[in-house]
Amino acid sequence: MQVNVTGGTLPKEEIDMYVKRAEELHPGTTCIDIAVDGEYVDIDYHILPFDRIRRITGYLVGTLDRFNDAKRSEVGDRVKHGISA
Repeated sequence: MQVNVTGGTLPKEEIDMYVKRAEELHPGTTCIDIAVDGEYVDIDYHILPFDRIRRITGYLVGTLDRFNDAKRSEVGDRVKHGISA
């Protein structure tokens, strides 16, 4: 997990505490941004990567691995629209 501390310094024990809390509250956290402002800290948790969700042939899907052959064929026959300049 990547930890970025800005605006000051923190003891390793305190950073480790924030990492442990992130793992408990937000599983999948890959990055923590800690902004130090005197005695206060602002913490941002970043959970990356996320699964891409698309609407394909009327279904919300992330991948096509669960589609049967007919649905895969529908995906192949789709007309993709674009914006011309």
